[in-house]
Amino acid sequence: MPSRKPLRRTAARLLLVAAVAGLGLVATATSAPSASGPSAALPQVVGLRRLTASQYRQSVADIFGRDIKITGRFEPEVRRDGLIAIGSGEAAISTSGMEQYFGMAASIAEQATDAGHRAALAGCKPADPAAADDACATILVQRYGRLLFRRPLSAQQAAQRVALAHRVAEADHDFYSGVREAFTSLLTSPDFLFRIERAASRGPDGTAELDGYSRASRLSYLLWNTTPDETLLQAAETGALMTDAGLRAQLDRMTASPRLADGMGAFFDDMLQLELFSKQTKDPQFYPKYSQLLAAQAREQTVRTLVDQLVTKNGDYRDIFTSRDTFMTRTLAMVYQVPYVARTEWAPYTFEADSGRSGVLTQISFLSLFSHPGRSSPVKRGVALNEIFLCQPTPSPPANVDFSIVNGTSMTQLKTSRAKLEAHATDESCASCHTSVDPPGLALERFDSLGAHRDLENGVPIDVHAEIDGKSFEGAGGLGLLLHDNPRVSSCLVRDLYASATGRSIAAADKPLVNSLTKTFSGGGYRIAALLRTMALNPALYEVRPSPAQATAAPPVKVARLASSKESNR
Repeated sequence: MPSRKPLRRTAARLLLVAAVAGLGLVATATSAPSASGPSAALPQVVGLRRLTASQYRQSVADIFGRDIKITGRFEPEVRRDGLIAIGSGEAAISTSGMEQYFGMAASIAEQATDAGHRAALAGCKPADPAAADDACATILVQRYGRLLFRRPLSAQQAAQRVALAHRVAEADHDFYSGVREAFTSLLTSPDFLFRIERAASRGPDGTAELDGYSRASRLSYLLWNTTPDETLLQAAETGALMTDAGLRAQLDRMTASPRLADGMGAFFDDMLQLELFSKQTKDPQFYPKYSQLLAAQAREQTVRTLVDQLVTKNGDYRDIFTSRDTFMTRTLAMVYQVPYVARTEWAPYTFEADSGRSGVLTQISFLSLFSHPGRSSPVKRGVALNEIFLCQPTPSPPANVDFSIVNGTSMTQLKTSRAKLEAHATDESCASCHTSVDPPGLALERFDSLGAHRDLENGVPIDVHAEIDGKSFEGAGGLGLLLHDNPRVSSCLVRDLYASATGRSIAAADKPLVNSLTKTFSGGGYRIAALLRTMALNPALYEVRPSPAQATAAPPVKVARLASSKESNR
């Protein structure tokens, strides 16, 4: 008699699940449902964005429960024009990556259908847990497929998974074993792993207007960094999200939710490139206090601080460069050289006025990430500041530039970074870039590679006076005030937020809208929530203009290539 334990995942079983998931099939792009009914053909695909690791985790938690554990390695994120949110539109899945996603999906599905979670599966319970039950399986597949795909399944997609569940349940004598494999196929489908955007209509110039479900996904991942909830999906299904009143109602609900903190936290984590902590190393000879715990808490400190100031308190965006308010842990306090008396892991903290700390630029995250493993780097910090907060990219240095003066660490007559940079900048090919890069970086030189305060470098007092565009300032405090009043700072934020929402770089055609949004942002007191509402109410957020690539290649082919488990990174 066959064992009643879940059947071992044999090669044949894995191939069956993969086939049902639709991996590599062109049909994936063309045969799912529309709001008009599960049997109707879907509108044309006009956009693809691979879920980021945080979006994947949050989506699974919201659908199956926050106690579901996700273990495995995600595909490397792709950063374009300063944002992973843009790079996700170019990200594929390699063969090894697909294997990792398959392993994660199998684990998630197994947890979601185990004895401890079955009661939480909404929809139905089988007549006999030891037998196939197509009626109940259909309810579960359609319900969870809709949440995972962010739109209803087509009749074919649902039928394939119900058939899979039936076949496995009969073989294992276990209804939930069949549901487990059906869930695995949903979780490994391109329709879950990618945010596939579809057009409701096209204008004479080829500009596509997103359909309701694609709008719901844009809103949800922008504001909450997760999959659309039931209320938002219903608004897409009824067509309410395509109306001004329906859109306003959803925006009112979503921007008033505490979950707005999740969306903005994810945005600033991306904008500030905080994922670089996963690759960071420090020389233990010079920085024995550095640890993975410190890195994780430094990353969280910055996100907590920005969310608190800009979402919870609805503060002025420019104040992130001057505020001394933050959050502290015992581990962070050792590097900041401040007392920690709280009994909780995290506690609000305000730096003293004479501490030298002023805003996000003086937190461990920025100072540490943009330094060398064994020493600080005014150039790295200056380049990062210009690119992240001013949207001013720095060109690559000429191939024949001599960096020996700057990179030398031996005790020579040039004992400070300032002295070395001033000597290096005598090279005419370097002077133009260093004029904009060096001043902000030198203003932060009283913080070492770890972000700890110092007054001396190699026994020499550190000079933090600098000048930008004819304006003189001193140290981190002066730099923060200069950025606070620089109009490029708010313009850069608007550019990044709009690019993050649309998943594409700002084009010339976008500039009038970005300029208008920037003007509204400044006129409204630089409040993030108000900016999000203004942006999300503008029809342009839900339009996709044709690109040269789209003019020569059919979108379904693009989906098939990206979705294929045979695709590898090149």
